[in-house]
Formats: sequence, structure tokens, C-alpha cells
Amino acid sequence: MRDLRWTDIEALSALETELFPADAWLAKTWWSELAGRPRRCYLVEEDESGALAGYAGVDLAGEVADIMTLAVAPSAQGRGVGRRLLEGLVERAAADHAAYVMLEVRADNEPARRLYGARGFGVLNVRRRYYQPGDVDALVMRLALGGVA
Repeated sequence: MRDLRWTDIEALSALETELFPADAWLAKTWWSELAGRPRRCYLVEEDESGALAGYAGVDLAGEVADIMTLAVAPSAQGRGVGRRLLEGLVERAAADHAAYVMLEVRADNEPARRLYGARGFGVLNVRRRYYQPGDVDALVMRLALGGVA
């Protein structure tokens, strides 16, 4: 796992389009996210061949850190990539003295919900019909850091 580099943007955009065809972030969005450093932190993990296996990002905004995205290439799913990326984001948030890490996840994304739940995230709220098209609810989840309840 390592920090995202500008040289990753082409592969990142291609993977994003494969995973989220209806609402993929464009290359210009990734450039904007990179320009948001150090507040925006993005991590990538490569597979054995050097191909992008997954990526994740967090907005380090003080007391509350917001996970912006976390995605794993289909060929790398089920290999712990998502868990490692999530842990990397949580570690960055803790190092930035965040009290909480927040995220939104599609209610119908069971693998992601299991991943977040296993790490200790709990559901705070439901945003009804948040994801469009499809009228899919968003679950707002939170993890307390450093003994915060």
C-alpha cells in the first residue's frame, strides 16, 4: 500500500469506470482530489504484477474524517485488499487526531457493509433513496477513535 501518485490517475480512472459506470469519477476529479493534499489522503494497493488492486481516500477535516471512496478491482476482491485499505485510512485519521471516521455505503452493498461492521463501524442514520438511479438507501456509518463513545 502506498500514497496515490499522479501517474496512477489513468489506471484509477479506468478502474473507477469499470466499478461504477453510472457515476464514475473522471480524471479531472482525481486531479482535484490530489490537489487537496494534505487534507485529502488517497491510498492505493497494487497486485503482484503492479496493476491497481484497489484504492481508498479520506478527507481529514479535523474531529471528523470522512471516507470518500474505497474500491477493489474485481480480480482482487476477497483477498483482504479492502480491509487493508480501510485500516490505512483509519490509521491516517487517527494520526490526524480525528475523533470519528464517517462514511456512507449503499444499503445493498453487503460485502462493504460486512467490512465496515467488522472494523467497528456502526449505522448512525439512513438516507432514503440517496443513490440514484435505483432509489437505493445510503447507510451513514461511524467509527469512534481513541476511546471516544
